[in-house]
Amino acid sequence: MRILLWYWGRRGGGAQFTLCLARGLAGCPGVTLGLSMADRNSLLPELRAIGVPLDAVPTFGGIGGAALGLARLPALRRRLVEQARLLRADVVISAMNHVWTPLVAGALPRAGIPFVSTVHDALPHPGDPAFAWAWRLRRELNAASGAVTFSHAVAEAVAARRPGMPILRLPLGAHIPGQPLTPTAEPTTDFLFFGRLRAYKGLDILRDAFAALRAQHPGVTLRVVGEGDAEACAPGLSALPGVTLEARWVPDQEMPALVAAARAVVLPYREASQSGVLPIALALGVPVIATPIGGLSAQLEHGVSGLVARDVSAPALAESMEMMLDAGRRAALSAGARRAGASLADWDAQAGTLVDWLRGLKVGDQ
Repeated sequence: MRILLWYWGRRGGGAQFTLCLARGLAGCPGVTLGLSMADRNSLLPELRAIGVPLDAVPTFGGIGGAALGLARLPALRRRLVEQARLLRADVVISAMNHVWTPLVAGALPRAGIPFVSTVHDALPHPGDPAFAWAWRLRRELNAASGAVTFSHAVAEAVAARRPGMPILRLPLGAHIPGQPLTPTAEPTTDFLFFGRLRAYKGLDILRDAFAALRAQHPGVTLRVVGEGDAEACAPGLSALPGVTLEARWVPDQEMPALVAAARAVVLPYREASQSGVLPIALALGVPVIATPIGGLSAQLEHGVSGLVARDVSAPALAESMEMMLDAGRRAALSAGARRAGASLADWDAQAGTLVDWLRGLKVGDQ
């Protein structure tokens, strides 16, 4: 089977997922892989190191570059189709939707090349850019022969939009850059919130939960790390005793040490399809506390690899955080997290599942 993996985004979860999936696919018996990547992809050196044919496609930077990019759309469509034809690709897989996907994907089926869409979210997150979201997803799915999702909720939403479309639901894997880490003997912080700082992620819930917890346990600590405006999401959070706030982008190589230094990762979200931080934490043996929304509760096993709060509220979250302070419970959950995370870090297995599903669609050699 010949697969062209396509991602013209720049950084973050999409780039990480693409790199891990590409490594897994490159090692699959009987698979020939090619890559179509943005020339501005932050992980381009790592992607090149896989040693498969890679086309680094010039994309854009800023509003002016985006306008110029629109004028280049016909050339970009031809470039993707031509690479697929040179590879003799049986299928082109979009690793994650990006601004180019709905504008380019339709050229693939018109050229007789099957296209599979990887859908991470079926709806925009509250507060995130939502311009033409439904139009973009509809165009992408209309071009697709099948879709890959990572949660039951997203799979249902895709099925509602495209009844009868073949859908593969994979677990969202763990991207662990560098060498595996040995867990620290003693965490340097009790609780970690890590990721983009956005209102839908419930930082205000975390603020109120931590304040209540700190009143009962004066030495407890919380580290909040991510790009965005924490004070806009949760006024007063940074002023709370015991809170360390780092409003910054975290490079990939720093992520494992950041997560491994926490007693637990906290996901106080109001809305989510799934979390990319959660599998990273589990793979590092760090248990997770999550609210019972979206696909989060399906990503961990309550009482085994983490704790799911009884509802989406500060008192419920504080209750789960207090439970995590028990050393014996935390040790047991850490062991459970590491067992669960082992499969999430096995990208060879995930790639194999994807290839088997593609063969079931009668894509490639049988």
